[in-house]
Amino acid sequence: MNQKERMLAGLPYKAWMDGLSEERMENSKKIYEYNLCPPQETELIDKMIRSILGKAGINVNILAPFHCDYGTNIEVGDNFMANYNCTILDVGKVIIGNNVMFAPNVSIFTAGHPVHADSRNSGYEYGIEITIGDNVWIGGNTVINPGVHIGNNSVIGSGSVVTKDIPDNVIAVGNPCRVIREITEEDRSYYYKDKKFDVEDY
Repeated sequence: MNQKERMLAGLPYKAWMDGLSEERMENSKKIYEYNLCPPQETELIDKMIRSILGKAGINVNILAPFHCDYGTNIEVGDNFMANYNCTILDVGKVIIGNNVMFAPNVSIFTAGHPVHADSRNSGYEYGIEITIGDNVWIGGNTVINPGVHIGNNSVIGSGSVVTKDIPDNVIAVGNPCRVIREITEEDRSYYYKDKKFDVEDY
């Protein structure tokens, strides 16, 4: 296995070998152009983000500035929205489902380093896949750590640090992020805390 194959397999690898530095540089150039694209150039923006991501569904909207390592290791489904300052360290795969929303300053880190200083100083690092299900909302300033799976229909509260898997249909928040309650059918009638919808088409 070369270092890229090791990286994608979740094994220890060295990030400056076997063309990985060059791949990151090529992506950095694309990201630079993307982040400077005039906001009214919507067709160009869509074309550029599709040239960065490994896979993108319909109606993908990532507001600049956006940052990622490779881009090709990121897959997003339909109706994906990432607000300002999204950072994805896609050393490992990042797979995001349909109808997912990120608030500003969401950071997804598949990348990590050994805890022991001697091992860390050897230059080896790793990437562990992160998956986010369908219909998920990630609150602002959230950090998602390597290896995490977030289930369908769940909400992650602002400022969370997600270190463990989150199941379907829950609200989870905190550092470390913990489930605080399930999302129920009763929640359908409310748009914010105790405020009920005053319209019928929700």
